[in-house]
Amino acid sequence: MPDARQALRWAGRALTGITALFLLLALSYTVLNPPTTAYMLAESIRYGGIKRNWVSIEEMSADVPRAVVAAEDANFCLHWGFDMAAIREAIEQGGTRGASTLTQQTVKNVFLWHGRSWPRKALEAVMTPVVELLWSKRRTLEIYLNVAEFGKGVFGIEAAAQHYFGTSAKDLSGARAALLAAALPNPKERNPARPSGFLRKRARQIAEGADTINVDGRADCFQG
Repeated sequence: MPDARQALRWAGRALTGITALFLLLALSYTVLNPPTTAYMLAESIRYGGIKRNWVSIEEMSADVPRAVVAAEDANFCLHWGFDMAAIREAIEQGGTRGASTLTQQTVKNVFLWHGRSWPRKALEAVMTPVVELLWSKRRTLEIYLNVAEFGKGVFGIEAAAQHYFGTSAKDLSGARAALLAAALPNPKERNPARPSGFLRKRARQIAEGADTINVDGRADCFQG
């Protein structure tokens, strides 16, 4: 019994330490940029390096955040980290695809690991409201756009713009921003520079969606 109590004490201390570290990092990332992520480190080992150049949201074409929000989470400005309507729809369809918000994806990318598992989803569910509380929507989107994977060893919108189109994120056109956003669900298999018919069609839909959220106010929370 004493051993069990000691194990529980150590487990409690470990949990307290992990929680404190998460809160410290989440607070610091309100003003500091995440230097790397666990997934980036793993991919850097796999490929012998990665491409990544941090840029502020002010240094991106305005088409970029609109396209990514339209593609990944059109109600980003309206929810508190979880899109309940999307979750209900996913459950009705018998899966979870399409239910993850940009805030949840950012939490996963910055603080957790990739792959589907209940422990990760549980941690994500706990961490997401904290990030929503501490970070502005604009900051969350800025971080996401700098840590998201856009191809094999390609992370962030600036590296993606240079890798696929030989330009900067600031000079991306609406059409190219939509192509990059269309590649996000499967970045290792989709090439925005040589898009398939499906990718072109998806990019057109995203471009139309970006125009829609710009007009109806669903882009207001992240546009300067």
